[in-house]
Amino acid sequence: MGIIKSIFYFILAGVFEIGGGYLVWIWLREGKSIMFAAMGAIALILYGIIPTLQPPNANFGRVYATYGGIFIILSVLWGWKIDNITPDKFDLIGGTIAVIGAAIIMYAPRG
Repeated sequence: MGIIKSIFYFILAGVFEIGGGYLVWIWLREGKSIMFAAMGAIALILYGIIPTLQPPNANFGRVYATYGGIFIILSVLWGWKIDNITPDKFDLIGGTIAVIGAAIIMYAPRG
């Protein structure tokens, strides 16, 4: 599997996890309809399935460790675009470090 396809699955999983969590968040915190919670639950189930599409040689721990780094930067971007919270330099520095770490964990050549 190519790196591009793998990255796509990480981003897709992130969108489903953050989106699902966000729908549950606004249901509980903002008094939205129970339908928001139901849609959030479905998104979170899909989030649990998508990482299994990673390469067969990638183990669970490595995939989820890598996803953690991707999740950090996606969360910052979600806050920026959805909640209008502009990331500060510490958000950007931390996100960059997390993505570099995630790339090393997942894509470093192993012998």
